[in-house]
Amino acid sequence: MEKVSQSTQDKKFLIGIGILSVLIPIVVAFLLFIPQTGKLGNLDVSFLPHLNGILNTATTVCLIIGYFFIRSKNEKAHKVMMMVAFVLSSVFLVSYVVYHYQAAPTKFGGEGIIRPIYYFLLITHITLAAIIVPLVLLAFYYALSRQIPKHKSIVKYTFPIWLYVAVSGVLVYLLISPYYQA
Repeated sequence: MEKVSQSTQDKKFLIGIGILSVLIPIVVAFLLFIPQTGKLGNLDVSFLPHLNGILNTATTVCLIIGYFFIRSKNEKAHKVMMMVAFVLSSVFLVSYVVYHYQAAPTKFGGEGIIRPIYYFLLITHITLAAIIVPLVLLAFYYALSRQIPKHKSIVKYTFPIWLYVAVSGVLVYLLISPYYQA
């Protein structure tokens, strides 16, 4: 069996990462701008925003714990926390897509100073959530393929952005949760 060079393997994974990095934001944008309400019949998805808040909170905790593990040179525990954060974020993405495919859009009803704060958090959250997809995928690829200098180089940007997306996701949820229909 022929051994695949690192360069050839990198190209294949980078193409896959590129495709996912374009597809995911397109699907999410489609769901936000063209609501698909009720396409799954009577499936009740009203619990999903609450689940998403929990998933973002747990992701935040895993990212912070993982950061402290790597700072204390505990690579094994760091890897576990980052894998858990990745799985939680992936489950969040699926849940988010299902919710927005099925449920009617929720309007933010806050007034006064909270309104621009909410929209600032929401816009930066959505924008950075799209940007974080390729960064996380590259960070994971470089770590799993033991390209540690490349991994370290990209996580300087990936970690703070991913953490902001997770935290702002929780804040957006807390601000809009009173307006979800029961």
